Amino acid sequence: MHLAPRGLAAGFFPKPFTALAGIIFVLVAAVALLAACSDDEEGGGGKLSGTIVGDGSSTVFPISEAVAEEFRKEQPNVDVVVGISGTGGGFKKFCNGETDFSDASRPIKEEEKQACAAKGIVPVEFQVAFDGLSVVVNKGNTFATCLTTAELKKIWEPGSTVKSWKDVRPEFPDQAISLYGPGTDSGTFDYFTEVINGKEDASRPDYQASEDDNVLVQGIAGDKGALGYFGFAYYVENTDKLNLVAVNSGSGCVLPSEKTILDGTYKPLSRPIFVYLRQDRLQRPEVAAFVRFYMTEGPALATEVGYVEAPESVYKAGLAKLPPS
Repeated sequence: MHLAPRGLAAGFFPKPFTALAGIIFVLVAAVALLAACSDDEEGGGGKLSGTIVGDGSSTVFPISEAVAEEFRKEQPNVDVVVGISGTGGGFKKFCNGETDFSDASRPIKEEEKQACAAKGIVPVEFQVAFDGLSVVVNKGNTFATCLTTAELKKIWEPGSTVKSWKDVRPEFPDQAISLYGPGTDSGTFDYFTEVINGKEDASRPDYQASEDDNVLVQGIAGDKGALGYFGFAYYVENTDKLNLVAVNSGSGCVLPSEKTILDGTYKPLSRPIFVYLRQDRLQRPEVAAFVRFYMTEGPALATEVGYVEAPESVYKAGLAKLPPS
């Protein structure tokens, strides 16, 4: 027969022991609570929650969407929504207070800054990658392998009379040319018209326009006489449907590639691309964590979806704009 030690029978504990146990319990509970609060503040262990809304450039969209998907794996309670309305359309929503961040294939314009300021919104710029705006044709087009910037201007400038490929170059076939490009709210449209036609927004109007580059891909892939332009990543994802056209700006025919985009030899169509955040939103821990993730994991994801990673110093500069973690 086993007997309990004297004084401990029937669940009895001496008072000093009971008091000590109570103190230990309180201390352990306090430490656990502090650790939980620390995790919540730092975003550890998937503790963050909330919704982050972005919109804007279809060029930058593949990067932001890839970053959002990977971020959700670490923070499943944070919903990141990314839309496409073009750079200009995205800034309209951003400066109207409808979104937390705006994807942009060009820097924000002065009038857009003023529109933001009118609503008390301060945009903070983060460069996320480099792009080589790509000129493409239908897979069946084997003759237009390289075009000069002068020929591109001849095709796309306001008042252009180019109707046939033969109008571009006499040795090209007398085949109707169909044009596809971004809509007027697109930063890609702004950039292309400025560097090719010499003035932003200066373009012939008779072309198939869309803010969604996937729509342009489908159109060009199904049209033998087609010529169009959009971000490099959309060509990389559709090499089986499209042919890439080299561009000659005076130094020979150059195709966009990771090397030529980054070193600037693919000119004048190499450019940086951006994400803009509302300064006040960066005080929200889930938003700051998302941007921090974008600046650390985004470079590899940008390369994965077909863009070119910027130098490390660019992302360090972005991280320096964030509040302390």
